[in-house]
Amino acid sequence: MAGHNLQTQLAKQKRWDAVFVNTTKAAAVFVLLSLGAILVSLIVGAWPSMQTFGFDFYTSNNWDPVAGEYGALAPIYGTVMTSIMAIVIAVPISFGIAIFLTELCPTFLKKPLGIAIELLAGIPSIIYGMWGLFVFAPFFGNNIQPWLTEHLGDLPVIGKLFVGAPMGIGLFTAALVLAIMIIPFIAATMRDVFSVVPNLLKESAYGMGATTWEVMFKIILPYTKGGVVGGVILGLGRALGETMAVT
Repeated sequence: MAGHNLQTQLAKQKRWDAVFVNTTKAAAVFVLLSLGAILVSLIVGAWPSMQTFGFDFYTSNNWDPVAGEYGALAPIYGTVMTSIMAIVIAVPISFGIAIFLTELCPTFLKKPLGIAIELLAGIPSIIYGMWGLFVFAPFFGNNIQPWLTEHLGDLPVIGKLFVGAPMGIGLFTAALVLAIMIIPFIAATMRDVFSVVPNLLKESAYGMGATTWEVMFKIILPYTKGGVVGGVILGLGRALGETMAVT
């Protein structure tokens, strides 16, 4: 009798396991289908433009509605360049914040600082954009851009970021605003990833005489590199998508 009941329970568990596996597979397929539907809708919506202007629409910088000439090179270039510069600025700072919160921060500061980071990550992009336009850009143009233009303006590549009147509006300023916007997001993601590292690994490394620096780069980072890359990609996606912050 007991063996029959056990077999019944095992069969029931297998059925529920099958239901769970099929449900998760269906969810994954739904995500892929949604992505495919988005791509198809984008192609269908852009097809008239592609037929009318051809590939030159993506390589031309001319935008003349009167003559019927349109080129999207400038917006594409601005989006890509500001996002790349924002990631280059934001990733090291976010990494330092995450390491500090998980490894170096005093216990009584961890929770309030973590809450502050999460609150900053949840601020809408329009708020960052308004702050950048009315507060940061004038401050940057009056106090920082003249010094950068004087000392770095003659450099081959970097100098082009500071040319023009010191108004504080340009690619570099836009990249800084985007970096400030995505730093809390990436830092919160990295903090959550670093927190899953088993304490046994870190304590063993410290017990063998490893320094905090060695634990960071030889234990924590290799263990969580997949999550770190994922957080950086999510931050890049937000920088590419949240154009409201710099438009």
